[in-house]
This record gives sequence, structure tokens and C-alpha cells, in this order.
Amino acid sequence: MGETEIGKITHYFSKIGVAVIQLTGNLRVGDKIRVKGATSDFTQSVDSMQVEHEKIEEAKPGDDIGLKVAAHAHEHDKVFKIEE
Repeated sequence: MGETEIGKITHYFSKIGVAVIQLTGNLRVGDKIRVKGATSDFTQSVDSMQVEHEKIEEAKPGDDIGLKVAAHAHEHDKVFKIEE
């Protein structure tokens, strides 16, 4: 089981628990991710994601996506995709 860095968090909306992730790798609904930073470290599944308030199934490098996260995230936290 490996991890590949696929992006970083550029913004976190604490009221709604949504993080904006700037992607450097591909991400699909159903993937497992890990968010890791100085004070955060949690794993979750990607249930849904959005670009410009539109639901999407997959995103590619260069996209900025909105993702509901399971725990508090911080700007500059790294996002890894977990390879099963």
C-alpha cells in the first residue's frame, strides 16, 4: 500500500468543512486520500467533489477542486492518494 502526492490544500472553509485542493495528480470519486500537515493527518474516501459548484467524477492535474473533508484541514497541507 503506497501513497502518491497529488496536491495541496489552498483554502479551508471551516463552517462547511470543505477544502480546496490544487491538484498535481489525478483524482476520482471513490479514491482514498490522506491529508497530512503540521497538525493534521487523516484518511478518507472521496465521496464527491466539485469544480466551480459543478459535481464531477474525476479531476486532473491543474484543477482546483472543492472536497468535503472528514476533519479540519489547513492551507499547505499535502494531499496523498492511497494506492491499495
